[in-house]
Amino acid sequence: MALNILQILISGVLIVVILMQVRESGSGLFGSAQASYRTRRGLEKTLFQFTIILAAVFLLVSILSVRFF
Repeated sequence: MALNILQILISGVLIVVILMQVRESGSGLFGSAQASYRTRRGLEKTLFQFTIILAAVFLLVSILSVRFF
C-alpha cells in the first residue's frame, strides 16, 4: 500500500517537472526545430537531471511494487 502511494506521488512530481521543462524551452509542446546543438545550463540542466533521477526512482518503485504484491 505504501509503495502504491509513493508511486502516485512520484508520478505527480515527475509530471510537474516535465511540464516545467516544456514551459522553460519556450518553443511549443513538441520542441524546437533547431538544427544546432544546445547546451543545457542552470535551472534547465538541474530539471533535466532531476527528471532522469525521478524516472529511475519511479521505475524502481514500480518493480518493487510488482515484486512484493
